[in-house]
This record gives sequence, C-alpha cells and structure tokens, in this order.
Amino acid sequence: MSREEQPLIIEERGRILILTLNRPQARNAMSLQLSEELAEAFEMLDSRPDLSLGVITGAGGTFCAGMDLKGFARGEIPIVPDRGFAGLVQRPPRKPLIAAVEGYALGGGFEIALACDLIVAASDATFGLPEVKRGLTANAGGLLRLTHRIPYHRAMELILTGRMLPAEEAGELQLLNRLSAPGAALDDALELAEQVAVNAPLALATSKQVMVESVDWPLAEQFERQHDYVNPIRTSNDAAEGARAFAEKRTPVWTGS
Repeated sequence: MSREEQPLIIEERGRILILTLNRPQARNAMSLQLSEELAEAFEMLDSRPDLSLGVITGAGGTFCAGMDLKGFARGEIPIVPDRGFAGLVQRPPRKPLIAAVEGYALGGGFEIALACDLIVAASDATFGLPEVKRGLTANAGGLLRLTHRIPYHRAMELILTGRMLPAEEAGELQLLNRLSAPGAALDDALELAEQVAVNAPLALATSKQVMVESVDWPLAEQFERQHDYVNPIRTSNDAAEGARAFAEKRTPVWTGS
C-alpha cells in the first residue's frame, strides 16, 4: 500500500509521534479501519519510552468531518472496544496529545479534538457538533467534555443549536491554545509539541493523569490521592537525571524510567 493509500500516516520527529488522518477524499471521515489503526498508534505511543507525546492532524486541509456515513450505511461503526470512537474518545492515551486543526472539525471530528489535551487551529477552521440537526446526539464525548472546556451556557448553545463554531470564536472562548495562520496549524502544533517534549516523559504523563482524574476527587482526599501518582516520579531515574543536569548546567537525557 502506497503512502497515499494509507488511512493513517505515522511519522516520528524526535520524541513526537505525528498521526495524520489520510482520507482527504472523504474529508478524513472516520472509518472503522482508521479507528483501529489510531488505537494501535495510541497503544504504541504509551508503550514506547522514547516518545513523549503525540500530534494528530488531517490531510488535505481538513481535520475530520466526523463518522464515515458510507461505512455506517454498510454496518460499520468506527468504535474500538474500550477506546471508543476513533480509538480515542473513551480512553485517550496516557501521554499528552495535541490536535492540529485545519478546515472542518465536525461531529466526531470536534470530539476527537476535545479528547486531546491541547488544540491548535487555523484561523479559518470551523468546529461544530451538528448531531441534533440529524436527530442524533454528540455521544463521542461532546456532551461530556464541552462543558468542561468552555462556559456552560455557551456549550449548551452549541449543543442545542448544532451551529458552527468559527476558530476565531473558539479562541475567544479559550478553547484553543494557539490560533494559527491558515495552513500553519501543524507547524505551530509541532512548535508547541517541541516545548513539551524537552520535559521528562514520566512527569508529563503523570501530570496529565492527575489533572484529568482529580476532577471528581473529594476535596479532603485530593493530596492523599495525588501522592499515589507523584511519589514514584520523585524516585525515578529521570528525576535524578533532572537534578544532575541542572547542577551540571546541561540538557537532561531522559530515559522514561
């Protein structure tokens, strides 16, 4: 299979794993095969100590137009057991993930971005959860995540009207980490990824885990629960290497252990 025929293009840049949805003829709509390949890529990201984070983007000027309706009509549902739609929304990777959005991120495409930890979008990109216009609900994370990303009433408006959300407005709502020039979302996402990748991979994954999971921890138990996650980091090889590198005024060499 040639590169052009691959539903998912996987590349590595140092400690960064780049995942490109490669179905431009279908606006990168999510097929079952693409979901399964993404799930495998996220497993690889989490299992390899030489990778610190991932960047997900789309080919052909579009991020993802949601579920592949032609595949759905054939009985295909792009859901991976235990990981959900796109092999992502139910169980994202432990390591950080950045969405680099050009063009449309609609329905499941928007929900993929919401499952990421950071979002970089071109100024002419468009987000949206139009499911109610089709008699459906945004149940790949839109209903669960959007109210934690932007104010409640604005989230409810987007869900109930199904209207489009221009990137400029998404930026005003602080949904985005970077607003890029058209065509520059991936470059800017990789620049942000490089800033993350210089840091210790175990500390990155654990920091993400605590921030995500502590949302519903009882207030009186938060610090005690946090200890279970962060104490192993203090005694890790990377923590010792970070201290040595600081004392020796050099760049740390992380091993992810």
